Amino acid sequence: MTTTAGPATEGARDMLRLMLLPGLGPIRAGRVLAAFGGSVDDALGASHAAWRAIPGIGPAIAGRALGAVGDLDARVDRELGLAEEAGARLIARGDRAFPALLAELDDAPRLLYVRGRTDFAGDDRYPVAIVGSRRCTQYGIEQAERFGGVLGRSGLTVVSGGARGIDTAAHRGSLRSGGRTVVVQGCGLGRCYPPENKDLFERIVGDGQGAIVSELPMETEPKGEHFPARNRIISGLSLGVLVIEAATKSGALITARLAAEEHGREVMVVPGRVDSPSSAGSLMLLKIGGAALVTEPGDVLDVLEAPARFAHDGAHGDRYAGGAPAGSVGEGLFAGGSPVEGGDLETQQQGGPPADAGDHADASVVLGTLRGREIGLDEIVRETGLGVERVRVSLTMLELSGRVRRVGGRFQALNP
Repeated sequence: MTTTAGPATEGARDMLRLMLLPGLGPIRAGRVLAAFGGSVDDALGASHAAWRAIPGIGPAIAGRALGAVGDLDARVDRELGLAEEAGARLIARGDRAFPALLAELDDAPRLLYVRGRTDFAGDDRYPVAIVGSRRCTQYGIEQAERFGGVLGRSGLTVVSGGARGIDTAAHRGSLRSGGRTVVVQGCGLGRCYPPENKDLFERIVGDGQGAIVSELPMETEPKGEHFPARNRIISGLSLGVLVIEAATKSGALITARLAAEEHGREVMVVPGRVDSPSSAGSLMLLKIGGAALVTEPGDVLDVLEAPARFAHDGAHGDRYAGGAPAGSVGEGLFAGGSPVEGGDLETQQQGGPPADAGDHADASVVLGTLRGREIGLDEIVRETGLGVERVRVSLTMLELSGRVRRVGGRFQALNP
């Protein structure tokens, strides 16, 4: 579902009232809601004793939160005014427009601020994160633009943090190819960080090719403590995380760890120079056997084929419940820095049972229609009689499995 205009639905406004209370993050807010039957009004009207009895709250947080209730409505109105002025809207967890992949996380944001166009049930259904160092080499820039461009052109939404270096190059590559991209900010949407990316962010929003998102109130400044939490959103939004040039202390490794250990997402690495400090973290991931080595964008599509099929079928959360599935890339990725056990890398890359888009009846019909020809969407719909939505879904699955490629606005079957 594409998010619509307007700063907030009633559900989002209600959630904003809770999230503007001091001391409440996603986990504590969830416990508060559970304690009061999901009612924000009941929570705000409850006693100090009732609050401090909630696990993880205690007397100090209860006092701070309830002490801020007095001027809460004025603060909510001001926050919504800032959002509307910036062209942002709020999406509460539980709303249909909230990204399904992100909602699988136990610590998913209760509220997302969004500038731009998002369609996590449609155009943005197959996201891939591209992350890496801010202080990267020219090689890293080239590879980030290359992978971002090809993956964006292939129909995947490129997700990254909008930072200098690899992040910026990945966003830029996707935009140049006509693809979609999502920037996850470590500050409020009333701020721009880094400031030199203002034009890039405005292009993403203005051209309708993606969005800028954050879980932080509008005027929150970029601070170091916000970025590790931001990284969990980057991973949580995505089917997998591609690391390009990460140093040993790079924040990209935090994203990779979250993806592998907590979110059950695929982790992939583009190899770099063995003598380059910028690639030391990336090479470490490959050395311990905790990530798939990729050298071509097609390798990324191969790794993401199975999780994309599960996401398409609405079963991604079931497959990845409780972290990485047995035998998937990233299982035990940072377990004392030791290599992954229980199979070679090729087995780990499978991430579950083999997926074949051609096994789906609709995809088989579409593939048969394309044999030996290069035709557009309207013609495929007319000849198959499947309808636009079913054809689009089938084409996406066929692209992800490497059986079909786009040539401008037309489609061509590839050899199996």
